[in-house]
Amino acid sequence: MAKKIAFAASDAPTAQTARAALIARYGTTPEEDADVIVALGGDGFMLHTLHRTQGLRAPVYGMNRGTVGFLMNEYSETDLIDRLDAAQEEVINPLRMKAQGSDGQVHDALAINEVSLLRAGPQAAKLKITIDGNLRLAELVCDGALVATPAGSTAYNYSAHGPILPIGSDVLALTAVAAFRPRRWRGALLPKTAHVRFDVIEPEKRPVMADADSIWVENVLWVEIHSEPSISHRILFDPGHGLEERLLREQFV
Repeated sequence: MAKKIAFAASDAPTAQTARAALIARYGTTPEEDADVIVALGGDGFMLHTLHRTQGLRAPVYGMNRGTVGFLMNEYSETDLIDRLDAAQEEVINPLRMKAQGSDGQVHDALAINEVSLLRAGPQAAKLKITIDGNLRLAELVCDGALVATPAGSTAYNYSAHGPILPIGSDVLALTAVAAFRPRRWRGALLPKTAHVRFDVIEPEKRPVMADADSIWVENVLWVEIHSEPSISHRILFDPGHGLEERLLREQFV
């Protein structure tokens, strides 16, 4: 039985051209009726597609037509059906962020890669960190901090010198961004079930913004983060090029 494929593409000309060529070759179907959604672009567009289609039954298979493609497969027009038939599935759970702004409004967002807090002014941020209701760090002076999933551990987390986490490890990475005090504190590995809370110290003098996969909240007073097991994102990869293999490969380059 032929697969019903829906094609989605970023606004980049290369992605739009690829989408037109693939539709001409394979046809297309609405996403809600599709067996698989093929996303054409970079990692940013892949994250956008996963968020947008999280309520649909179809997994997402990405092909790289962008600048970064850690979550994407190589692009090819000629053998798509065979690749989809052979693709291996990875299932990941996003993080849920709740953040209260200085106006009192509480914002709710999901993040597949990470939730990050970043200083929004000239002075370093001061953060208090509580894990599962227990105070773990009374004051972290830094440019920011983040909580990353295994899927997101090679993104901003890795750039901030955080650890790469294997898929299926059931842990989260808590990583400091340019920590000033404690100077040598590099973060912590947390169980996937952990509830993390950041309280901003001196928020008027040292403003902080929070970001969940490019959903921004300015002037936050506190941020709570935990894994959301009720939501599962299904991603397809070519054999030998799944997240597990890519995470391993990143550690030997």
